[in-house]
Amino acid sequence: MKKKNRKRMIKIVISVLVLILILLLIVLLYCNQKHTSTKTVEEKTLMVFEQKEKEKEFQTEGYTLEDANVILNPYGNSPLTALILFETEEEVSPTVTIVGEDELTTFTHTFEENTKHYLPIYGLYPDKENEVVISFEEKGEQQEKTVLIQTEALPDDFILPTEVTADKEQLSNDLYFYTPSSSGYTCAYDVNGNVRWYLTNYALWKIDRLENGHLLVSTERLVNSPYYMTGLYEMDLLGKIYTEFSLPGGYHHDYYEMENGNLLISSDDFESGTVEDYIVELDRDTGEVVKEYHLNKILNMEDGKSENWISYDWFHNNSIWYDKKTNSITLSGRHQDAVINIDYDSGALNWIIGNPTNWSEEYQKYFFTPIGDDFEWQWSQHAAMITPEGYVFILDNGNNKSKNEDEYVAASDSYTRGVMYKINTEDMTIEQVWQYGKERGSDFYSPYISDVDYIEENHYIVHSGGIVYVDGENSNQPAGFSENAELKSDTVELIDDEVVFELVLPTNNYRVEKMSLYVENEKFEVGEAKRIGTLGKTEVTEEKWTPFFTTKKIDDTYQKHDISIVDEQDRLVVTGQFKRTDDVNIVLYQNMKSKYYHVTVSKKPYTALCVDIFTEEETENGISVTKYINQEGLDGKYSIYIELNGVLYNTGEYVEF
Repeated sequence: MKKKNRKRMIKIVISVLVLILILLLIVLLYCNQKHTSTKTVEEKTLMVFEQKEKEKEFQTEGYTLEDANVILNPYGNSPLTALILFETEEEVSPTVTIVGEDELTTFTHTFEENTKHYLPIYGLYPDKENEVVISFEEKGEQQEKTVLIQTEALPDDFILPTEVTADKEQLSNDLYFYTPSSSGYTCAYDVNGNVRWYLTNYALWKIDRLENGHLLVSTERLVNSPYYMTGLYEMDLLGKIYTEFSLPGGYHHDYYEMENGNLLISSDDFESGTVEDYIVELDRDTGEVVKEYHLNKILNMEDGKSENWISYDWFHNNSIWYDKKTNSITLSGRHQDAVINIDYDSGALNWIIGNPTNWSEEYQKYFFTPIGDDFEWQWSQHAAMITPEGYVFILDNGNNKSKNEDEYVAASDSYTRGVMYKINTEDMTIEQVWQYGKERGSDFYSPYISDVDYIEENHYIVHSGGIVYVDGENSNQPAGFSENAELKSDTVELIDDEVVFELVLPTNNYRVEKMSLYVENEKFEVGEAKRIGTLGKTEVTEEKWTPFFTTKKIDDTYQKHDISIVDEQDRLVVTGQFKRTDDVNIVLYQNMKSKYYHVTVSKKPYTALCVDIFTEEETENGISVTKYINQEGLDGKYSIYIELNGVLYNTGEYVEF
């Protein structure tokens, strides 16, 4: 009898426990449902995905030369280009001529034989009915057709040259490709100063052509303020993206294409607390970082300080150059007035070009001793490279011309120049063998950015891209530091020390590259862009099991922070206006678990706040802060909450990765 009662009691207990578990599960499911948002967050379609839809219009079938399918600005980001599509009965090799104002502004290219023709048209004039002549031989007869393509006017804020000088007998019909320093367009001017190409997406830093004929430019997306981009696009002049390269530390200033196709890239290791002192080699096929160089392990961060030195940005690398002959990498540290060379394999320091004043004794052996006449060191330099002759070619900005503040040269007495040094690494001597710019005086003085280019022996470009005047006087500070600033960039092309081309713009530009519109080995192809590399996994500040929590609806306190949330498909972007004293967290909720991501209210979120100085207005009104939460490590649907100073707000929105 006792056994039966005991069994009955056990059954009752089990039944009660099962009922409790069912009720608990129902409650938890209810709570989870209660805290699961039903409205999707605003989604921004990335360029790499937009182009897939646009290519559906790229039809050749049913089109002949006489009634070709003409698509202006086919990818929506390169307004002075077009795509002409048609088919022929037999394989032919079309020749395209874009008619210009004269011989040096007319462009001709012959395409490979095919029956289906996708003809990229580059170099159209803005706001004009352009003549494009297409010709080929088919069945023994010459076929020719003039296609008229009407383009739109340039945007109202487009910058045009104020001065163009051209010795056309010594010039080619290449274009001069410019990248902006802060605002403006990545664009190209011909020898007459006319705009013949530009991008509407915001592409900063270097623009150059890869071995396969494509361009390599920055993405338009920030990974961190003020100018660190998520990575690079390999694209053609039509604006077609072939590959997007992403890096956890993003990209800034410069890159170099290695012989094996890999890319040396100026990146950042933000978690180290410093910026612009980190170089990576990216595998071109996989996006994997196969080599990395931490400059703070190679140099003393406190040495050789220039006026612009700060602990957060102590080196400020602005160029990368690989030299196969010496298997070495040359880098330009603006904030130490130093061009350094390191061994590619080991990262060991080989030499330093610059004034050795204020450098530690241990580094003195890496400096050169000047020889010869008219020698001058470079200051706050950019664009260091090794020429085929083995010379070191540098854009010497010329800031201050001293390490000692009491010896600084005023901006009105400074000058910017291209300078070429011959170095001897056996006896550690250095000789200045060429310069241009000193004779131009302060009118050619750029305290920041700028570029030099080597075309061939005795044929160079010197670009003084950051000339700044404040109240009519030369400034020693970049644009944006003063209200009444007048900007100018001055690009000079020289052959045998004679100026053969000069273009002046009323703005500042970072770099200039002289390139042709068409190259023989470039091939246009439709198809999805490859996306390689990674933005990295965003660190979770705290993770909690949260079946129950109290939230507040959106109110005036929340709204005053002007918070926006955007889904960029590979990351969540949250921006708001916050004061330094605000405690802010973004919370992603899924299946009764909450991931907390802390938002650092700082202009320099990866360094000590003691060097982060707020103005009186910023202290009172706050600053705009953006937090990026990358997709890596996240999967599925997440409800989005914002915690402000301990109060959890339900946005009512969700993101799905």
